[in-house]
Amino acid sequence: VQLVESGGGLVQPGGSLRLSCAASGFTFSMSAMSWARQAPGKGLEWMSGIFSDGRTYYADSMKGRFTISRDNAENTVYLQMNSLKPEDTAVYYCAADTRMGRRWGQGTQVTVSS
Repeated sequence: VQLVESGGGLVQPGGSLRLSCAASGFTFSMSAMSWARQAPGKGLEWMSGIFSDGRTYYADSMKGRFTISRDNAENTVYLQMNSLKPEDTAVYYCAADTRMGRRWGQGTQVTVSS
């Protein structure tokens, strides 16, 4: 199982980013996928998930500014992030619920700062 996140970087407050997570080594189309983040000095915070059939779910604090989606043809899950705030600064991870259990990527850094 390999999960490779990309799309992070430095963005100004109010800006947007779209994170991608390219998956391989398992049956992506049949797997639920998730995004979580870890801010400096804090624990891992689950954000959003998407089932194999495209149904989505979000933590209450993530509703409104974040949108998860997937492209089964490209084996990729996305996280669209809008109206970013400094408190969104974190390492963002994607996860896959595979037959072998939940697997995590290495993460991509997002820094929101002027």
